[in-house]
Amino acid sequence: MIDNNQNERIPMLALRGISAFPDMLLNFDVERQISVAALEKAMNLDRRIFLLAQRDLNVEDPAIEDLYVIGTICFVKQILRMPGGGVRVMVEGKNRARLVKVLSSHPYFDVEVAKIIEVEPSRLGDQAEALIRQTQALLERYSELAPSVSPDLLASIMDLDSAGYIADYVAQNIYMKHSKKQEILDEPRPIRRIEKLNNILLGEIEVLEIEMQLRKKTSDRMMKNQREHILREQMKTIQYELGLGMNDDAFSDIDEYREQILALKAPPDVEEKLLKEVSRLSKQSYASSEASVIRTYLDTCLALPWNKTSKERADVNKTRAILDADHYGLEKVKQRIVEFVAVRQFAPDTKGGILCLVGPPGTGKTSIGMSIAKALNRNLARISLGGVHDEAEIRGHRKTYVGAMPGRIIAAVNQAGTKNPLLLLDEIDKLGSDYRGDPSAALLEALDPEQNHSFRDHYLELPFDLSDTIFITTANNKSTIPRPLLDRMEVIELSSYTDEEKVQIAKNHLLPKQKKKHGLKSRQLSISDATIRDIIAGYTRESGVRMLERELATICRKTALKFIDEGKKSLTVKSSMLDEFLGVKKYKNEGLRASDEVGLVRGLAWTSVGGEILDVEVNVMDGTGKLELTGNLGDVMKESARAGLSYIRSRAKQLNIDPEFYKNKDIHIHFPEGAVPKDGPSAGITVTLAVISALTGAPVRRDIAMTGEITLRGRILPIGGLKEKTMAALRSGIKTVIIPQENERDLEEIDPLVRNALSFITTDHIDKILDCALDLKAIHVIGAHEVPIVPEINEKPEDNRPRLH
Repeated sequence: MIDNNQNERIPMLALRGISAFPDMLLNFDVERQISVAALEKAMNLDRRIFLLAQRDLNVEDPAIEDLYVIGTICFVKQILRMPGGGVRVMVEGKNRARLVKVLSSHPYFDVEVAKIIEVEPSRLGDQAEALIRQTQALLERYSELAPSVSPDLLASIMDLDSAGYIADYVAQNIYMKHSKKQEILDEPRPIRRIEKLNNILLGEIEVLEIEMQLRKKTSDRMMKNQREHILREQMKTIQYELGLGMNDDAFSDIDEYREQILALKAPPDVEEKLLKEVSRLSKQSYASSEASVIRTYLDTCLALPWNKTSKERADVNKTRAILDADHYGLEKVKQRIVEFVAVRQFAPDTKGGILCLVGPPGTGKTSIGMSIAKALNRNLARISLGGVHDEAEIRGHRKTYVGAMPGRIIAAVNQAGTKNPLLLLDEIDKLGSDYRGDPSAALLEALDPEQNHSFRDHYLELPFDLSDTIFITTANNKSTIPRPLLDRMEVIELSSYTDEEKVQIAKNHLLPKQKKKHGLKSRQLSISDATIRDIIAGYTRESGVRMLERELATICRKTALKFIDEGKKSLTVKSSMLDEFLGVKKYKNEGLRASDEVGLVRGLAWTSVGGEILDVEVNVMDGTGKLELTGNLGDVMKESARAGLSYIRSRAKQLNIDPEFYKNKDIHIHFPEGAVPKDGPSAGITVTLAVISALTGAPVRRDIAMTGEITLRGRILPIGGLKEKTMAALRSGIKTVIIPQENERDLEEIDPLVRNALSFITTDHIDKILDCALDLKAIHVIGAHEVPIVPEINEKPEDNRPRLH
């Protein structure tokens, strides 16, 4: 019980990892200044100090919530000052006490405590006697399992009959966690206290027994391994004495390995390592598993082209001819590769480069890499990285593992057969990572010209020089390539093919290839340019030409069948015959609508398979100011729509829109084809114009499309993918395209056919294109607003006009 009438003020010292018990001596070191100050205060008073344990040992400056509540009032018997400012102290516990409150925490803990009065039974009952005997038995078993326990501890409690004292004495003198010691200290009732001690001892004994079993198993296993090793060595000695050791073939293999290593002319450190492995092999039994591992390792190392190179051909004219023969279009990409070869022609000793070809699927990235290898006369090895999750796939496994092998880079060099190959790392943007490591991090060394002269594969454990290797990587999406890896590569971007480029590729490359593959002569099957255009428009929707090639292959198959069934000798496929050969058209380009409509605007979107028309529909209804966004939109597109709506609210008066529309009108913005996810900021201008049209009743011109990111102040920011977007506009019959003014420089990148067929309006603010995009003469009545829109912006009249190209 707690005696509240005997509260006293006393210095307090916080203990870490230890506890003080009544009637027990305790030695410990004190280093913290706040604790030293508490000791000095106690020595100046009556040498009494309150010791209280911390909950967390790692807390350097404990607060009140970091301390337990029950501690011990102790008498300081001795203090010894140590070098460095520390103090070694001996205390004797007097009474349990509860912390009541902290009066001060600086320069030491000054606290008020209440003593806890322990009630000892007048005589030793049967329950107490049984518990004391149980404690003695448990402590005896504990001392057998824990050699660190002093034998005097058991003897000391044999003659004791105080259950509370025995519990405190044992808890003070054996190892247990400080939290369990605190449980003993917290219990003022002697019987309950010794019960808790017995439960703790039972748990400790179970743990110690498990530890002893584990030690015994480990010891038995080690003794067995030692015995087998000794017997194996004795067997080797007997075999050697009887002439039953390695046979003549084994000794012949050893000599052959040494000859091959010396003939390899490898770097000195490599040669030394391989000769050591041969020496190890000579000491192994011929049929042992270790000998098999060493042989596989030596065979792998000897197969590598340590000094074998191919003679490089750095000829600009030859490279240009090969690229033109293998690929149509891609002029900028070809030019960059020719420049790369030109540098090597002037500086043949230049180390291998690292190029990254980024573009949509089917645009010829892999085939360009193969053409570069052919132009430079380098051996090619392709490494597919799509779906690789294990770092060991790149750098190999340690040869100590069963079935270990080199990583993909060393395996590719071995496959190429030369030290200076061209390694094509395909789909580098699709590398994964999991608990087995990050393959992209393993590639950092290989793709760094400053480090790859000593690339170390985990299997080889030898430096291999990759500095003469040219690395060509391919990717569909640059954003998914880790930044450190991207910094090591020079990026060359391949854009989508235009329809005209696809026609030429189909005529000059794909159709001849498919005719040859299906056994058709060139004169047996002919397809006109117009028919190829219809195939592109109606049966493919892609950036590259893979789907187009499959459709041409289908025509070749059906043509071969017609020759057999109908006995024809030649066939010309026309547009009217496509339904028969390819079925119903899969895609249909949307033409111009019959009339201008309110709240319906045509935007332009970029996809991985090229440009698309993206319609935006807006309905305005009486309501409470709700905004509904539908069409499977991403967060960026939703934010862009809200930014456009905020701009309209800020310009409501200038746009002749009811300033309270956001309170009394519900606005629903919808993007058709709801099953297709959509995101990005480039539809901002489209959404804003559609909402303005719906709120004012002004129809939007049906022959106009637009793209651009909008800000809260109506500024139009630049976008990407202009080439693909303008091609989509042309296919859909659009006549005029509104683009951001900062994208004007990108018009030079557009195909000349598209550039000549479309009119481009550039603008840096949405106010400047309202009269171009909206039909103000045909304005409908929306509420009380029938006044045509007159943009009011603070600029000169000549600056307010959009630029027409």
